[in-house]
Amino acid sequence: MSAPPNAARICYRAGVLPAPPRIELDVVGDRTAEIGTTGGFADIARPLLVARYPDGTKSASFSYDNVARRAIDAAVMAAHYVEGGRRWVYLRSAIRPPMALRNDGVRHPTTLWELPAGLIEPGESPAEAAARELEEELGFVVGAADMRPLGRPGAPAPALIGELHYFFHVEVAPAARRAPTEDGSPLERGAVVVAVTVAEAVEACRAGAIWDEKTEVGLRRLAELPLP
Repeated sequence: MSAPPNAARICYRAGVLPAPPRIELDVVGDRTAEIGTTGGFADIARPLLVARYPDGTKSASFSYDNVARRAIDAAVMAAHYVEGGRRWVYLRSAIRPPMALRNDGVRHPTTLWELPAGLIEPGESPAEAAARELEEELGFVVGAADMRPLGRPGAPAPALIGELHYFFHVEVAPAARRAPTEDGSPLERGAVVVAVTVAEAVEACRAGAIWDEKTEVGLRRLAELPLP
C-alpha cells in the first residue's frame, strides 16, 4: 500500500526512535485578560504563540489555552516492602471531582486508587516534596535522601499543562507507619490506605480497577525492580 501524499517516511532501528522535528514556539503576546482567571488551584492562561519550523518558516500567530498553576510539577511515590518473597506497595484512595463533573452522561467513579502524590512547592526539590507528601498521605516519615528515582519524569497531559511527574520509590517498614498528617482539605479526609502486592496492583490496572495513569506508570516501573 502506498503512503498518503506528502506523508513523512521515517526509518529507524528496532527499539530506537528518531528525534522528533525541532519546532520552536515564540510567545508574541498574551490574551489571558480576555478570559479572566480564578485565582484558585488552577487558572487558564492564553498566550499568543508563533511556531518556527525546521525549514525556517513561521506560522501565523495563534492562541493556546493551557493550565497555569503556582506549583506546576508533582512527585509520585511508591512506598513498598518485601514480605513472603513478594513486593507489596501502598495505595491510597483519592477523591477526584473532575471525574464527577464530566458531561458525557456516564457515572464515573470519583474516588480512585492511586499511588500517593503531591505538588512540588516553590523552593522544594522533587525528593523533598516526595518525603513531605509521603508523611501527609501515608504516615511514613522518611528523608529526601531516602527517595530513589523510579525512572525519568513524565508529562501526564502535555496538550493541557506543562506539568511533569517525578517518580520515586522508597522501601518502608509497615510497623513504622503512623496516621497520615493530611493537608486539611476535604479531599483528603476519609481516605483509605491499603497494601497490595505489586503483581496484584498491576493486574488491577489491566482489569480497569485502577484508573489513574500516573499510578499505572509507577506500578509498572516498580514491578521491573528486582527483589532483594
